[in-house]
Amino acid sequence: MRFAAIADIHGNCLALEAVLADILAAGIAYDHIVNLGDCFSGPLEAGRCGDLLLSLELVTVRGNHDRYLIEQNRSAMHESDAEAYDQLSPRHLTWLKTLPITAVWRDTAFLCHATPGKDDLYWLESVSQEGLVHLKPQAEIEALAKGVEQELILCAHSHLPRAVRLADGRLIVNPGSVGCPAYDDDVPLYHKVETGTPMASYALVEKQEDQWTVTFRLVPYHHLDMARLAAGRGRKDWASGLATGWLS
Repeated sequence: MRFAAIADIHGNCLALEAVLADILAAGIAYDHIVNLGDCFSGPLEAGRCGDLLLSLELVTVRGNHDRYLIEQNRSAMHESDAEAYDQLSPRHLTWLKTLPITAVWRDTAFLCHATPGKDDLYWLESVSQEGLVHLKPQAEIEALAKGVEQELILCAHSHLPRAVRLADGRLIVNPGSVGCPAYDDDVPLYHKVETGTPMASYALVEKQEDQWTVTFRLVPYHHLDMARLAAGRGRKDWASGLATGWLS
């Protein structure tokens, strides 16, 4: 069994197109791609991204920013959500409403955006009082996996590609972010997430002789085009992250 996991596209259609081309070049068809959510939020090309995703019919779970787009009033939205909302059509929003919070793919892989119970909680990372993002203690990671029966668990949300093996042999994989390599947030405390590269990230996952192998792929694309788009829309933070993988 071999498939691809993508996540956190955040309206970056150029990055999504590059990742999809890389996946197809690896011999993986669209029906062997899973999408872990946060599809649109940001100042980029949410509408164009929506048209592409709806045409692909990928197995997709809903992310926290996807939820904000269908649960919040436009006036209450964070800037990035509002920018995406203004580009989305009713059919895009209807699609978001149909997405499950969690899913199981081919009776093998458990899918969620962040954790099984909360779509806005880092599963594999903690934020220190100093605002540093680091690997969460093993016991806390294990506790969040209680009740998940599948041997492979896929999560996202932190935008950081990472794999953690649990004591019972289960494997948790975060494929990283397709379209947003750096951001800041004030929940639970103010912090920055910076991958240090502008490339689009995803994961290839394969089972060989009862063992899962994971290959994290970093895909180049015309990222400066997206950085210029963000800058032109007054989002210097996004422009910096898209251009370099760092927040200036």
